Amino acid sequence: MISTRRKIVAIASSTGGPRALQELIPLLPANLNAPVCLVQHMPSGFTEALARRLDQISPISVSEAVEGESIEKGHVYLARGGNHMILNKSRTTTVIGYTDAPHREGVKPCANYMFESLMDCDYDEVVCVVLTGMGADGTEGITNLKTKKKVSILVQSEASCTVYGMPRAAVKAGLATEGMELKEIAKAIIEKVGVY
Repeated sequence: MISTRRKIVAIASSTGGPRALQELIPLLPANLNAPVCLVQHMPSGFTEALARRLDQISPISVSEAVEGESIEKGHVYLARGGNHMILNKSRTTTVIGYTDAPHREGVKPCANYMFESLMDCDYDEVVCVVLTGMGADGTEGITNLKTKKKVSILVQSEASCTVYGMPRAAVKAGLATEGMELKEIAKAIIEKVGVY
């Protein structure tokens, strides 16, 4: 039975991310009962090729997120490089937005902006995923998001990360107790949001 609670998946990824994403995203089914928003730290001009590659190898649809488009379940929206992606509530739907706000955590796009924009969205639950990467992007945004929304947090295991910085920061902040292999993360996402 499909839950009536609306859910969304939000992923933060950095150093080693493209490789991790090429393992994780193909494990998500085309009928995933939630949209997936993804911030991979990359300069502008590189994210379109990454989105195309992920779309070719995955059952779920993947595209570079376009300003003003409504998000739909069964689709992955990759933030455009060099801009912060946010989610905006628009009457009956949630739409992609971009902001040229300053770098945060030393990066642009920064996932903290995406996580915090979900504080006012129409989704009841957010499944937050923190993958390989340097620094601490994701931790502050998820901490703030938790004050307003029901949140599940999945972090990549140290052994499977290229750089364990971002997942370690989330664990140290008490957001997650232990890391997971990418296959386990995919399985947990599917279990938490379901299929339609």
